[in-house]
Amino acid sequence: MLEFILNALNTSKINSDETSKKHALKVAACALFLEVANIDDNISESEEKKIINIMRNNFKLSDDEIALLISKSKEEVKKSVSIYEFTEIVNKNFDSNEKYNLIKNLWQIAFADGNLDMYEEHYIKKICNNLFLTHKDRIAAKLEVKTELGL
Repeated sequence: MLEFILNALNTSKINSDETSKKHALKVAACALFLEVANIDDNISESEEKKIINIMRNNFKLSDDEIALLISKSKEEVKKSVSIYEFTEIVNKNFDSNEKYNLIKNLWQIAFADGNLDMYEEHYIKKICNNLFLTHKDRIAAKLEVKTELGL
């Protein structure tokens, strides 16, 4: 009986840790999305809609969950010293394909308002470097998104 209770507690802790890790990853990804969208000190309506769609599609969240996640991510961005805090979480939890898809999402946000700002491009480059993705990966993701958007 004692063994059963200990196993149940350990399983509960593992599930709690996994849930916490997934939440931290969602916050980190959303923070990176917000940072790219706000690099020009203005998150356009089209960028905001793109972020919401990406969060809905990638993380299967409801509108209320997305609103809470965006709010939490904004708080974390304000407290953060650099993007390293967010890219470190991504590095620990994403494989190279997931990182590549994250970069594609960042390009989609950057192109969402119809204007690719040089600061957005620079910031995505910085994020790619932190995620240990190559120049080739960054450009391939950019070109893939441009093709998808018909640009």
